[in-house]
Amino acid sequence: MQDTRAVALTVKVSGLPPVKTEALSIFAAGHRQATRVRALLQAACAAAQRTGWTPLSGPIEVDLVLRCPPGHRTSDASTLLGGVCAVLQDKKRVASIGLAHLGVLVDVALYDDDRQIRAMTYREEPAEDYSYEVRVAAMPAAV
Repeated sequence: MQDTRAVALTVKVSGLPPVKTEALSIFAAGHRQATRVRALLQAACAAAQRTGWTPLSGPIEVDLVLRCPPGHRTSDASTLLGGVCAVLQDKKRVASIGLAHLGVLVDVALYDDDRQIRAMTYREEPAEDYSYEVRVAAMPAAV
């Protein structure tokens, strides 16, 4: 029988992505990235529900495209990728900080853990308003 699960999912979000710049978890209640975290989780949840996505457990690639007015990038690529990837992985490993404030969004995960990432890309495109697009895709297992 052929596996019919989706192997790539693209999530489009208006606004800026969450950034990971400090030791404090971006999932902590009241964190300054909370609005961005929630927006990404809501968009990922909607995309996953539309496609029947199930979290990937093998090797993955992550692609991030930031659309912003020329010369108005807000963070560097590593903090943007770090924030986005933290939000899209399974959050059970950070449950010690308490995630009840996320409600059902705590269960939104496109993959299990950042250790699965084998390739990443980051690109900026000019636009009038801030938005971004994240693509998570399965990669063939290494031989």
